Amino acid sequence: MIANATGVPLENILYLRGPNIASEIYNKEYANARICGADKWRKPLSIFLRQPHFIVWDNSDLITHEVMGGLKNVYAIGAGMVAALTNESATSKSVYFSLCTSEMIYITHLLPKEPEKLAGPLLADTYVTLLKGRNAWYGHKLAKGELTLEMGDSIKGKGTIQVVSAVNAFYELLSQGSLSVTHAETKKHVAPVELCPILKTLYKILIKRELGTNSFLQAIRDESMYDPRERIEMAQRQSLYRPSLLGLPKGDTKA
Repeated sequence: MIANATGVPLENILYLRGPNIASEIYNKEYANARICGADKWRKPLSIFLRQPHFIVWDNSDLITHEVMGGLKNVYAIGAGMVAALTNESATSKSVYFSLCTSEMIYITHLLPKEPEKLAGPLLADTYVTLLKGRNAWYGHKLAKGELTLEMGDSIKGKGTIQVVSAVNAFYELLSQGSLSVTHAETKKHVAPVELCPILKTLYKILIKRELGTNSFLQAIRDESMYDPRERIEMAQRQSLYRPSLLGLPKGDTKA
């Protein structure tokens, strides 16, 4: 996505991500990060950036980390809503974590050719973003009624909440008419977004404004919803990779 937007060759792009919270790094709390990209850049830079309180690992899978970097913030808004609407229920938050990570895994199988598993630093970065970050904070404030969508996405003291536009971008990307996947239960061909009920609900709340935030819990309490494990297994079992989503030719091996 960065390569498409900037025209910079993929081998010259580096992506730095957590698990961490920026304000806590500033306060010199112990933190980890990952720098992703080509060997010639990432390895020396990971060493250069290391400090006693800030350990930087390196990884070659730029696309998975880039995609997850966007998705974790999208789903963090939902995490904030769930926390607010359930009075910080640990059970409800754990249910949401299970469901949203299964959607994230599903989506990553559409974009990178061989995505890294959502484990280790990738999982930890998702966890900390859902736990404490400005997007989770924003979702919490929306659900509490302390902020409204009409106030815009530039919040004093927090900066621009860019993830609202990211919800729209991922929804539009996964709902293209030229795309179809097989639904695990109905066996019908549907757009990939149809298998992502949380993303669909966030889109209806934040972009279309057809639903209020108080309806968000229905997305994780649907009696007909199947075990999130099935979505993950479907992603791993089916050949979901769609290089065209990132503007890559079908035979491209860089993803």
